[in-house]
Amino acid sequence: MAFYKSISINNNTTAYFWKITEDFNTLFRAVQLKDTSLTRLEKMKSESHQKGFLAVRMLLQHLGYSDFDLYYDENGKPHLRSNNRHTEPVEVSISHSFDFSCICISTDSFVGIDIEIMKTKILRIAPRFMDTKHLENLSELDQIEKATVIWGIKESIFKIKNEQGISFPDHIFEDPFLLSDSRCDAELRFNNKIEKFDIQFYKVEDYIFVAALPKQ
Repeated sequence: MAFYKSISINNNTTAYFWKITEDFNTLFRAVQLKDTSLTRLEKMKSESHQKGFLAVRMLLQHLGYSDFDLYYDENGKPHLRSNNRHTEPVEVSISHSFDFSCICISTDSFVGIDIEIMKTKILRIAPRFMDTKHLENLSELDQIEKATVIWGIKESIFKIKNEQGISFPDHIFEDPFLLSDSRCDAELRFNNKIEKFDIQFYKVEDYIFVAALPKQ
């Protein structure tokens, strides 16, 4: 399948989605990879992970970038170089899960994203990363959805900060919210500092997509 859809987070920030229906060989033939990316791809043991990796490059090409514009810093955070089509500096975040790959590009803010398929197993691990009081008085389906949103909130904020020592349950906190809200506030309390974030979340088929932006 080609490009799936985009979601406007704000006037300067957009998330782009690729639904992966292609086989590995189709994706591999459709992208150009630099040597370091080819080495990373060859080391991946899961074909699902490989296809997610390649679909990210398909999205980049769809948007006028390429794998050669994408690089990672020493902490593993992705960045995009300017090119002939895109001269303005941008911030980028990347996520993929099973049938979806996603990138989010912002021209005026750091951004972190996460996309996760909803699975019942998240309820078993929820006490490890969140206050399970957030799940009280909900049906099992709503518990799964809300726990997936909360995981995505914490993962998205971590992607922005990417600092060693940050703990999901101990340092990242979301304000109470309803699933119908589609947004909430969250905080990172770490190293004697409090940083606030705007959160948006969406259902994309059987997946939850979350985007975090630092409050201006």
